[in-house]
Amino acid sequence: MRLAFMGSPDFAVPALQALHAAGHTIAAVYCQPPRPAGRGHAVQRCPVHVAADDLALSVRTPARLRKDTAEHGAFAALELDAAVVAAYGLILPEPMLAAPRRGCLNIHASLLPRWRGAAPIQAAVLAGDAETGITIMQMDAGLDTGPMLLRESVPIGPETTSARLHDALAALGARLILRALDEAPAPEPQPAAGATYAPKLTREDGRLDWTQDAITLARRVRAFDPWPGTFTTLAGKPFKVLGAVPLAAPADQQAGTVLDDALTVACGTGALRLTRVQAAGRAAMDAAAFLRGHPVPAGTRLGD
Repeated sequence: MRLAFMGSPDFAVPALQALHAAGHTIAAVYCQPPRPAGRGHAVQRCPVHVAADDLALSVRTPARLRKDTAEHGAFAALELDAAVVAAYGLILPEPMLAAPRRGCLNIHASLLPRWRGAAPIQAAVLAGDAETGITIMQMDAGLDTGPMLLRESVPIGPETTSARLHDALAALGARLILRALDEAPAPEPQPAAGATYAPKLTREDGRLDWTQDAITLARRVRAFDPWPGTFTTLAGKPFKVLGAVPLAAPADQQAGTVLDDALTVACGTGALRLTRVQAAGRAAMDAAAFLRGHPVPAGTRLGD
């Protein structure tokens, strides 16, 4: 089948590789343009761009699409059977949605209609959902509103992080898109009720509010691993929280107060024991190792 592949981050790479390995003709790969990144701000290709170059595929990196009629024409000229879209990062205008013979198929990392939008993996963990999954969707002009072709679920356990879930869903998405192309399942409209939205995350979303309950904060730590990460302050300096478990705690302690010599912190309800941390300018380490060199006595306040 003659395809275009449209994706940018690590999540999309397994699907691109699977389509190529399955023998589909990938006429073009669309991804975000190279941009400065890292400490040195060197211009870097996104993960899909790197993977496409490794496979010797043609890559296009338009900065925008909505009013770029020349790009619309170039896309139509590819004479595609279908386009596969996975976390591309740009909204496809209607002329591009309509150009492939079988339309544009999206690999979406949730069980639609739950968690439409930009950050469905993190939203599912943060909400305490028992499961999430992959939906292969026939794209329309709405935001993740098109009819569904295939769905498959993945459980979310009490220790599941977004990082682990991301990798599982990326592999599942690669498998399901091959099925969708081979089997051409009948589209099923999304249910009218039950839609939720997962907005784009910012770094500030990772700030821990100790007045929240411990279970919510523990989910936040798991949901925002690896990005944007969760943090507070210790002695006025940024202090990253990379792992934590919720515990019961006395009700009379002020939120944000360290309760013991094991970095257990009082919350609005319950307490959060920090298990892995990273102080400013230092490597990430288990909390026990951190405390051997940097004791944090009971009564210390975090987040002030």
